[in-house]
Amino acid sequence: MNKKEILKLAKGFRGRAKNCIRIARERVEKALQYSYRDRRNKKRDMRSLWIQRINAGTRQHGVNYGNFMHGLMKENIQLNRKVLSEISMHEPYSFKALVDISRNAFPGNKNVVLPTRKADISINV
Repeated sequence: MNKKEILKLAKGFRGRAKNCIRIARERVEKALQYSYRDRRNKKRDMRSLWIQRINAGTRQHGVNYGNFMHGLMKENIQLNRKVLSEISMHEPYSFKALVDISRNAFPGNKNVVLPTRKADISINV
């Protein structure tokens, strides 16, 4: 890259990194390395977020994430994790139907006890 392109990419940097060509070149190269790395990390982070949302939704119905996904796979329901996380947040009744389908497809889901709430527990002394 020539001087003009580097200084254009360095616009907005602090100190001499925006106008001194040697420092600007180093900072721009490092910034491009970070952007390359983080484009891949963003995909990883989003998948992790979707899995957390699905897991939270399934545990409300007494099924864990792994058994839920296995049941969907057995029923050949091909919804990706992004769509499942959106359904779990915005369409709770539709998501409950998917959990019920998954629970019926995979025997490991049937013996799960629904979580109890603290308000339901009373202690007699």
